[in-house]
Amino acid sequence: MLNILGIESSCDETGIALCTPCGKMLGHALHSQIALHQAYGGVVPELAARDHIQRLMPLLQAVLNESNVMLNDVDAIACTVGPGLPGALMTGSMFGAALAMGLNKPFMPIHHMEAHLLTPLLGNPELNFPFTALLVSGGHTQLYAVQGLGQYALMGETLDDAAGEAFDKVAKMLGLPYPGGPALAKLAELGNPSRFALPRPMLHSGQFEFSFSGLKTAVLTTAMRLAQSAQAAQKPTANAALHQGIHLNPQDAADLAASFQAAVVEVLAHKCVQAVRTNQHKHLVVSGGVGANQALRQILLTKAQEIAFQVHFPAPALCTDNGIMVAFAGALHAAANPDLLKLRNYAVPVKARWAL
Repeated sequence: MLNILGIESSCDETGIALCTPCGKMLGHALHSQIALHQAYGGVVPELAARDHIQRLMPLLQAVLNESNVMLNDVDAIACTVGPGLPGALMTGSMFGAALAMGLNKPFMPIHHMEAHLLTPLLGNPELNFPFTALLVSGGHTQLYAVQGLGQYALMGETLDDAAGEAFDKVAKMLGLPYPGGPALAKLAELGNPSRFALPRPMLHSGQFEFSFSGLKTAVLTTAMRLAQSAQAAQKPTANAALHQGIHLNPQDAADLAASFQAAVVEVLAHKCVQAVRTNQHKHLVVSGGVGANQALRQILLTKAQEIAFQVHFPAPALCTDNGIMVAFAGALHAAANPDLLKLRNYAVPVKARWAL
């Protein structure tokens, strides 16, 4: 039985996991840098890279202890090499490559977004290729037609802000704490999603591209109008709104958050249904950080019942970056192509940008 070690360090989570080719998780450990970056309102790349350096060895030891596996019994090392923050990627990939070289074990470079895309296959016997996939996160909003492992045809992607990025920016406008996306979703639970008639960009374009920049601007305009009419701020400027937050009364803020979220998830769901119908697939996979959003999950589950397809999500804990998805992706590739386990190439460059 092969043991595949996965290493993830593309942004602000350090993750390590050990799994078998059949997807059985032997051990995993994860450290989030939320507390580290909270004071800055966003990820500071240099701090992220330095923190990864401190966390990798203790996390590796924790995984080996949990799985009761000796380091020499690891058969291959899979590591995220892109896309992501260059410094953060370098820390994980150099650690993984050095470890593989020292053990004389194969080193498998893993595409971060492919690892997200494949995660719903983990422990899900109902799901198999082909399927339609929505990758939706802070950096990506993309629709793919997936024919098999490594066979990904891009159908459309965002032309500007990714959905998660738009969530974070609107959260900042409303003065919500970092990380903004989950905070905005929580606030939206208290609001009326029908109060503000916000635009649904490219909803009826007939294409699979997305655009959230105009929606973000509409939220800003609405928030400034509300603040001025309530005299809660002295004519806030757009720049001040983006960096300090507009002061709204709690119900206005909740209603605006709910209306924004409703607009985003409606667009995402509509495009997903379009893509499933075009591909004539029976399965839709939703992966990435925004895949944990409950409003998005609910609307897609409803659409799936109406149109007779199945929608699959990772467990919420696996929507964020983690070592499990990297180990699992490596295990799938090793099972599909055993020759990968013969390779000993340790000079793999990281790729801040890398098309899937």
